[in-house]
Amino acid sequence: MTTRLEHDLLGERQVPAEAYWGIHTLRAIENFPLGRGPIHPQLIRALAEVKKACALTNVKCGLLEARIGEAIVAACDEIIGSPGGDSGKLHDQFPVDALQGGAGTSSNMNANEVIANRAIELVGGVKGDYSIVHPNDHVNMSQSTNDVFPTAVRVAAIRLLLPLVEAMTKLQAALQAREAEFAHILKLGRTETQDALPVTVGQAFAAWAQAIQRDWWRLYKVEERLRQVNLGGTAVGTGLNAQRRYVFMVVETLRDITGFGMARAENMIDVTQNCDVFVEVSGLLKAAAVNFAKLAADLRFLSSGPRGGIGELKLPERQAGSSIMPGKVNPVITEALTQCAYQVMANDLAITLAAQAGQLELNAFIPLIAHNLFEALELLHHGAHTTVDLCLADIRVDEARCAQLLELSTALATAVVPYVGYEIAGEIARESLHMGTPVRQILLARGLFTAAELDAIFAPVEMTTPGIAGERRMRDWKAGPGASVQGA
Repeated sequence: MTTRLEHDLLGERQVPAEAYWGIHTLRAIENFPLGRGPIHPQLIRALAEVKKACALTNVKCGLLEARIGEAIVAACDEIIGSPGGDSGKLHDQFPVDALQGGAGTSSNMNANEVIANRAIELVGGVKGDYSIVHPNDHVNMSQSTNDVFPTAVRVAAIRLLLPLVEAMTKLQAALQAREAEFAHILKLGRTETQDALPVTVGQAFAAWAQAIQRDWWRLYKVEERLRQVNLGGTAVGTGLNAQRRYVFMVVETLRDITGFGMARAENMIDVTQNCDVFVEVSGLLKAAAVNFAKLAADLRFLSSGPRGGIGELKLPERQAGSSIMPGKVNPVITEALTQCAYQVMANDLAITLAAQAGQLELNAFIPLIAHNLFEALELLHHGAHTTVDLCLADIRVDEARCAQLLELSTALATAVVPYVGYEIAGEIARESLHMGTPVRQILLARGLFTAAELDAIFAPVEMTTPGIAGERRMRDWKAGPGASVQGA
């Protein structure tokens, strides 16, 4: 393997001649063999976008020679790729582990070296000849890791957040579609896993949809919190070594490049050292994960069986469920969604700990924040799509099973409390449980109601809307059927 000699303040090292990265990246590879893999592709893209914005601004401010600036911009464009299409080139030249010491300095220098060496090639030079384009003097001009890396994390987070918001919309729509489809089916409600008042299957899906709608709105709005960046603040947010004109212009340039509404933070010292915005975003992701896990658990519970469980819902059969039990099919999509949700909750703890561990003018642990935040965003995004496509799209209801469980439940006794009182209704419920006789049959046998009256009371719309079930029909009848009702 041919090599080239590079140096830094610690000495000299041989770097592979074909590599676009240099000695700083080499030391980071050696120092952080932590096994988490390289930084996220969207962070690589965002770093290139930040470097492009800085180069363009430095040229406009007369700080950077136009020829060098154009080469840097061209190299950045190759890394960025086309919007919504090509993911960009040279991503394999970013080998530094996602978890790294130095507040992201290794990834910033990795970007500086790759961009510099590609720019050198573009103007006809040989990689490693930093007299043409220098990683620090040219690519990192007017910058510090401490304003570049947090800004890139915010850009990447927005880019990952937007498709998640779309996925949440898709999930909500799928639940609402099932709400309409199953609105006519009455099922037994349950509180604390015990029989409770009836609901329609559609109402159950509506409640899930409403929770997802809240998550959608919170995540849609939190994108605004990520727009404020400290680019131009350099090392501690004071802007030392960055011209005033550059500071005010560079964020506008970044806004044009990304298409996002990026804005210069009012207090760049604050944004340089404090990472609470990432905790806020992560907290909302955790809230969404809680609702994802609840949805998955409910679907799994209601579909349990098919013979020994509740079996009211029928989840799509996606794969054989056992290597030993023939015919067994497990609720694997809901199980996968649950695991996504739990991982997001775990990531939130890591983000929280990393954010509070910042000291004075900088948080050294932002690489951990970025890694866990990006993973959480992607997990929820993929989890939502998978749940819609492989579960909700083909979910079915066993109407006969719903009717059977409701008929055998004591929950129906609650509906006649306004007519016969709590004590009598309680006796009927206990008799139903001990004898295995449906509540309806006991009410008829005792002569408390006629079949028509019970049909009016136990009608789905009467049992699942505010008011006293069957009250209007009872009042209209006045005599005849109503006369048999005690206290009517």
